[in-house]
Amino acid sequence: MAREMKKDYANMGWWESYQRDIMTEYRQSVEEGLDIESYKDFFEAASKLPDGEMKEKVADAIFDLVYNAKIKEGYKYNEPSDYESILKLREKFKLPKKKIGKRELEKKIHGAWMGRVAGCLLGKPVECMHTYHIHKILKASDNFPLKRYIKKVDLGEEFINNIDNKWIVDRPWIDTVSYMPYDDDTNYTVMGQLIIDRFGKNFNPYHVADVWLKTQPKESYCTAERIAYKNFLIGYKPPYSAEYKNPFREWIGAQIRGDYYGYINPGNPEAAAKMAFNDACISHIKNGIYGEMYASAMIAAAAVCDSFEDIILAGLAQVPKTSRLYESVMSIVEMYREGKSREECYNYIHSQWDEKNGHDWCHTISNAMIVAYALLWSENDFGKAICSAVEIGFDTDCNGATVGSIMGMKNGIASIDEEWQKPINNTIETTLIGVGFVKITDAVKKTIEHINQK
Repeated sequence: MAREMKKDYANMGWWESYQRDIMTEYRQSVEEGLDIESYKDFFEAASKLPDGEMKEKVADAIFDLVYNAKIKEGYKYNEPSDYESILKLREKFKLPKKKIGKRELEKKIHGAWMGRVAGCLLGKPVECMHTYHIHKILKASDNFPLKRYIKKVDLGEEFINNIDNKWIVDRPWIDTVSYMPYDDDTNYTVMGQLIIDRFGKNFNPYHVADVWLKTQPKESYCTAERIAYKNFLIGYKPPYSAEYKNPFREWIGAQIRGDYYGYINPGNPEAAAKMAFNDACISHIKNGIYGEMYASAMIAAAAVCDSFEDIILAGLAQVPKTSRLYESVMSIVEMYREGKSREECYNYIHSQWDEKNGHDWCHTISNAMIVAYALLWSENDFGKAICSAVEIGFDTDCNGATVGSIMGMKNGIASIDEEWQKPINNTIETTLIGVGFVKITDAVKKTIEHINQK
């Protein structure tokens, strides 16, 4: 009798098992404009099959169907994933001319690093919660609307001992940490520094993949990044590593990775966006790529712009004006221009995206809109900006971090009050192999070196 091997599907990581996200694939493909809607019943039936060999075979067929599908007639967006095509579809934007002195630049870079860490730390305890739970916690801690870090002690014994709240007890509340605990949002910023250190400013996507494989275990990566990591190991290189069985290809993962390229290109959003593209294309396509280019370019522009609208337009100027991301973020800008209130914009974002749906919650575009919202209605106040980015829900730590980077780069370290800085103790924990803990001031010094590197 022939011997037979069988996979243990029950113990496969969720993000690594394409068959478990068939309906996410359907939603993603429809949004991309792929002509597959006539197969919806097939997708739904396949998604209901029990995990196993048969479902995997069906999922393989679904991937082939999607990968070879054409764009449906009349689709209104043009969203390429290659850099040269992206360049041809950009909107022109003239960046203000501003010379930054050495000391001012150091303060801006310090502000960007500290702002990212503080924004991330604010959002980290409530990550993956819906606004119902977030607001419940804030009200229980006398912190609604959100105006400061959330303390565990402020939640009270009655709240903590409620069986429905047990799942949140061990989160990194500000009074339970003495530095920035490890987080993918800050890991990637430190990793960006490693990439430049090892390969210089002319790094390519293969260099990024090399650093990924050598500096973190698989478990440090999520969604699209986890799939790309797996794809590297089985022989798929960029851009195929972003495309093969990756239903998360437009999720937020790349948008949180571009900060460092903005840091080392102050006043040069185009250079920042080019580096961001080389990073993003290993795991994402289309709007997933644009999200990192947009964020990185905004951070670079924030070094020389006085207006948040200009910062956002400078970021959008690096992505196709024919894209969903461009259209969606511009809808936020238009609301601001029309004098709409912060509450109206908050409600508009929630009307467009369902936070209870994982695809909506973690998509690049929903969170890119939140970043624009938090900046435009911030009144140039660091605390108000990061609190707005977190209180609205969705990917709280990611958006708090991105907004914090931009605010810190624009206004410098002096704009970040001591209440936001002190709990961090100038220290970031990472899970990067051979790195461990990083002093923010050391990271700032290295960033300045990279800015001056040819």
